Amino acid sequence: MIHELPTDEGDGAMPLLFGRVLDSEGGARTIDWEAVQAWRPGAEGEVLWVHLLRTHPGVQQWLEDHLAIPRPTAELLTSDDTRPRALREGSTLVATLRGINFNPGAEPEDMLSMQLWSDGARVVTLRRLPQQTPRIICDEIDAGTGPVDAGSLVTALTEDLIDRMSHAIIDMNDAINEMEDETIDTGTDAMLDKIATIRRNCLALKRHMSPQHEALLAIANHAPAWFEDHDRREIAETIARLRRYIDDLDISKESAIVLQDDIRARVAASTQRTQNMLTIVAGIFLPLSFITGLLGINVGDIPLATPGSHGFWIIVAMCLGIFAVELLIARKLKWF
Repeated sequence: MIHELPTDEGDGAMPLLFGRVLDSEGGARTIDWEAVQAWRPGAEGEVLWVHLLRTHPGVQQWLEDHLAIPRPTAELLTSDDTRPRALREGSTLVATLRGINFNPGAEPEDMLSMQLWSDGARVVTLRRLPQQTPRIICDEIDAGTGPVDAGSLVTALTEDLIDRMSHAIIDMNDAINEMEDETIDTGTDAMLDKIATIRRNCLALKRHMSPQHEALLAIANHAPAWFEDHDRREIAETIARLRRYIDDLDISKESAIVLQDDIRARVAASTQRTQNMLTIVAGIFLPLSFITGLLGINVGDIPLATPGSHGFWIIVAMCLGIFAVELLIARKLKWF
């Protein structure tokens, strides 16, 4: 289970959620929005990272004017079209990535998008809803153990997004294992509802993770020159993990289907046994009901109806005899 972590902050008055200038040694200094406007690469290896609220008014215009980003790309970075993708524009890398939504009340399939742009000297990340990944990487930088350049920052953000997907998959696998150990008496409808939810989550996650796999491949294969060989190797490892997670999703989905079929088969078998028992009981009492009904009709000449004939006890004995014979026949036929 994921512990709740602080998400990226912001004061709401400007689009900057936080900003850092990486010092190429794993640390950074904080930079405010005013300083961002005037920032230029200074000491060798310095990289500017700004994390922005993409829904803030004026963000698209700032991207176009201050960073000279083409309008179509700026629109992509600030739009609600969040399908994972990655592309190269000259010496810049543009990507849209998605991660698990760990905000309170969110479901795993409610994934969050993070847009990313970098030219090697500057990295801009944008989001709409609070996310944990940028804040975690920022905390590592503040502790002096973070990425050292733009390439390693991109790979660190990507790795954390992908690693967090594993927690949702593990939670689903644990839920399936727990249900496999439960009995049908714990509530069939509740178990089937849980399984249906897991199957929906698996489908939703795979729907987002498959294009993310293609996006990471595009980064690994087509990133600009400032994205170094060791960064490509890190992305390759992340791609391999993502493939395993996709395979795990398939396994979880198949396990959920098998469990669902097993529960339904057990319910059907239980229902069939109940129906068989009711049929046997009805078959046993049908002749007895016929006899008592026949002797109970209100007409003359009913046998054993005269006083002193002990008709009642004779009929009771006859019914008990028929009942005993029926039980023996049912036992011989292995009806129960």
